[in-house]
Amino acid sequence: MAVVASAPGKVLMTGGYLILERPNAGLVLSTNARFYAIVKPLYDDIKPDSWAWAWTDVKLTSPQLSRESMFKLSLKNFTLQPASSSESRNPFVEQVVQYSVAAAHATFDESKKDSLHKLLLQGLDITILGSNDFYSYRNQIEARGLPLTPDALAALPPFASITFNAEESNGENCKPEVAKTGLGSSAAMTTAVVAALLHYLGVVDLSSPKDQQQENDTGDLDTVHIIAQTAHCIAQGKVGSGFDVASAVYGSQRYVRFSPEVISSAQVAIKGAPLQEVILEILKGKWDHERTKFSLPPLMNLILGEPGTGGSSTPSMVGAVKKWQKADPQKSLDTWKKLSEANSDLETQLNTLSKLAEKHWDQYKSIINRYSTLKPEKIEPHSQTQLLDATMNMEGVLLAGVPGAGGFDAIFAVTFGDSSSHLIKSWSARNVLAMLVREDPRGVSLESADPRAKEITSSISEVKIE
Repeated sequence: MAVVASAPGKVLMTGGYLILERPNAGLVLSTNARFYAIVKPLYDDIKPDSWAWAWTDVKLTSPQLSRESMFKLSLKNFTLQPASSSESRNPFVEQVVQYSVAAAHATFDESKKDSLHKLLLQGLDITILGSNDFYSYRNQIEARGLPLTPDALAALPPFASITFNAEESNGENCKPEVAKTGLGSSAAMTTAVVAALLHYLGVVDLSSPKDQQQENDTGDLDTVHIIAQTAHCIAQGKVGSGFDVASAVYGSQRYVRFSPEVISSAQVAIKGAPLQEVILEILKGKWDHERTKFSLPPLMNLILGEPGTGGSSTPSMVGAVKKWQKADPQKSLDTWKKLSEANSDLETQLNTLSKLAEKHWDQYKSIINRYSTLKPEKIEPHSQTQLLDATMNMEGVLLAGVPGAGGFDAIFAVTFGDSSSHLIKSWSARNVLAMLVREDPRGVSLESADPRAKEITSSISEVKIE
């Protein structure tokens, strides 16, 4: 039986760059843009000679990239090898498979290990799908002669084929291979595959009600989080802040990063340490990240707009900021302190508004409606700065920025009440495509079916027979 899990993309509203260092916090919003992972047996039956197999087959399919790859998974040390040198690679999913299977083997007793072995002999068939919002489809919309509006974006087929960024004339490409919008596709994909695999293998049970899962017993979610963080860091080749994976697992939150040393044993594993031993050490490690429930106050809307530049490479931008810190340490410390204080002030004010809405709804609603018609006073590229300044001067806009590492990713705005439609029209006039992304505080979820089947059913139900 197939297991389907999904995990959301993110918008880092405050804490860009600061969140790389403890104890700086960031406010991260999870969104309704979700990555899906479908895991099922590759073969219906176990073959008679399978008892002698040292390897099992793993198939990875990415329909949006028109890619299908075959791998061999060692049943002894759980390392993954491409079936041939011509296979396309996905380091994130490859690391996920290795760490998830190793976690199952390391935590199971002998009887469960026997069941695990039989399950693995049927092979693993993994399919990954990302919501259209993770990628840029401006070129397709413009090629159809359609306006840059959310309606044109919504008219695209779900899980549409993905646009690739072209290389620069000098052969270099500072942008990601795929034209992305900056919602954390690799973290959402990694988390979705970890959740689906761990549930499929019986390591966790994500079928309990989501509210109960997230509020009370988070043990299974914690396991998903640890495996996802580890696999994501190893695939990236560095230990990042982890806010994108944390929001993919737990949803919207106030986040303080974990100490990087907790993953040091996984980095050693690359040099040959047994994966089963490493994963136990990681699972038992001191994960000291901090997360506090957070979401936007009622009647406030998260709106994202794509300026059409194909996204930016986060690692290269982080490297540039670290270079600046080394060159002028005192100035960077002063800047970090001011930014941290400003971020803390914003967090306090938003929490105050949430409490006001809870206790005095009518008064709160009146305030929001009044502000939705007001124009507030007044590390991004100049063109982004101009766009954000113009956005901040539009009626009903509370704040605007470039999430996460900045650069040319999609911009975001938080608006009051019904003012979003005015913002969307204004952006369209400036050649900015307003996306369909909104805040959704849910984290990783177990789904009831393949999302493509849902879309087909939905389309059929909308057909009217005259």
